[in-house]
Amino acid sequence: MSNQPTPLDPSASRTPTALAEGPSPSAGQHRTRRFEQILRLFIQVTDILLVNVAFIAAYYLRYIVGLGGDVPGEHFVGYDVYLPLQVGLTLTLFCVYHVAGLYRWLTRMPFLEESWNILLSSTLGLTLIFAGVFLIRGFAYSRGLFLIAWVLTVLLLVAVRIGARVVKALLRRRGIGVQRVLVVGGDHLGRTIMHIIATEPGLSYQLIGFVHNAPMADIGRFKCLGNLDALVDITRLHQIDEIIITLSGEDRDRIREITELCTQYGVSYKIVPDLFEMSLTMSRVDVEDLRGVPVIGMSRAAIAGWDQVLKRGMDVVIGVLIMAALLPLWLVIAVAIKLDSPGPVLFMQTRLGKGSRPFPAWKFRSMHAAAEEEVNALWEHNEASGPLFKIRQDPRITRMGRWLRRTSLDELPQLMNVLRGEMSLVGPRPPLPAEVEQYQEWHRKRLKVAPGMTGLWQVSGRSELPFEEMVLLDVYYIENWSLGLDFQILLRTVPAVLTGRGAF
Repeated sequence: MSNQPTPLDPSASRTPTALAEGPSPSAGQHRTRRFEQILRLFIQVTDILLVNVAFIAAYYLRYIVGLGGDVPGEHFVGYDVYLPLQVGLTLTLFCVYHVAGLYRWLTRMPFLEESWNILLSSTLGLTLIFAGVFLIRGFAYSRGLFLIAWVLTVLLLVAVRIGARVVKALLRRRGIGVQRVLVVGGDHLGRTIMHIIATEPGLSYQLIGFVHNAPMADIGRFKCLGNLDALVDITRLHQIDEIIITLSGEDRDRIREITELCTQYGVSYKIVPDLFEMSLTMSRVDVEDLRGVPVIGMSRAAIAGWDQVLKRGMDVVIGVLIMAALLPLWLVIAVAIKLDSPGPVLFMQTRLGKGSRPFPAWKFRSMHAAAEEEVNALWEHNEASGPLFKIRQDPRITRMGRWLRRTSLDELPQLMNVLRGEMSLVGPRPPLPAEVEQYQEWHRKRLKVAPGMTGLWQVSGRSELPFEEMVLLDVYYIENWSLGLDFQILLRTVPAVLTGRGAF
């Protein structure tokens, strides 16, 4: 770097007194790291204990209780014979858990993903031990004991993860184990990172705000704290623990300056590479290794071919089951709507689906019959951003309709759209034609797949989210689709509906 002071250098700051105020910004970072280390050590020790508890319980259930059938006297094996096997199993599973990364991102990965990792890792470890024992001793040991130990190990370790998440959430509310984060960059990429931080509490990040090359307005709930020239002062003033840099490669000099200042003042930093920015602007990015050289190209769409067949199959099977199970509720709701206000039970509205194709979307009527004609008169009270129209206390909503909306039961008839192939159980929100007319070009990415009854943004804040964040989440879903992600969203939809958070 040049010897001349840069705009980011503390000597060039307009308010140098701020640099000496308050504790070092790394103090919170050190506390968070220590908290993570303590939690990680606790989980590791607990895992070791629970693996042994599971094995002892499996021996008791198999040989003493006789689970799986009584053990004949000639086949009875004393616990002392199993003790070396228990030690070997404990060491093997602990090593496999480490290799699988169970302790690397403790409680930061989604719960279902972590549980799946525990299942696979435990299966692998027990299979290795069982195979080794079979090669050495044949069937001298009980296969039923191995099966019981496997089930108990998985259940106990998953239960501990649930407990750890509950404890961590309680501590996080008190500010323990939370890192104060500042994002550098307010463009498309920066907004994506800010939304991920804001909607994933398991990351243990508290988003303080963002800075940009030039001052700009707040982005919804994301506060612009200033420009890059004041980065040092902002970091000190707000006691930032970690800075996430989302600048493009064209700003590599600025990136280098920021990282050097972070190192100088003991602030942790992360850099989001240009590759992620490319994935936001291209439909899909594929990276291959060509003898050590990364080669970037475009891969197929996320939901196509057999993936589309699997997704459609899941929609039909689960859709039919839900419709059959909730049929009595449909009848109750229909009668309640009729008794509450005059008009039809169902409300039909034209929406746009995959490829901007129009289709009739069905809902239980939650407003009085002439509600559509009053939109223009109420537009000045709109509380939503972008092309959306939402009013928290909409006067057009009926008494029954308010309850239906809070519980999202008004959308149950859209199961008919799912079975007809016009919608999916999970996907972007189906937009109105008038909304699409106001879309920017990148907003249209959400029209590449079938819309869904629920989606990533619905389980991340529902109507409380600004329109830009909704679209970012829809694009993220499309580019990272998997059946596992669909199941996660469906499971997260249940508590989101029960609590009614963000619904209006």
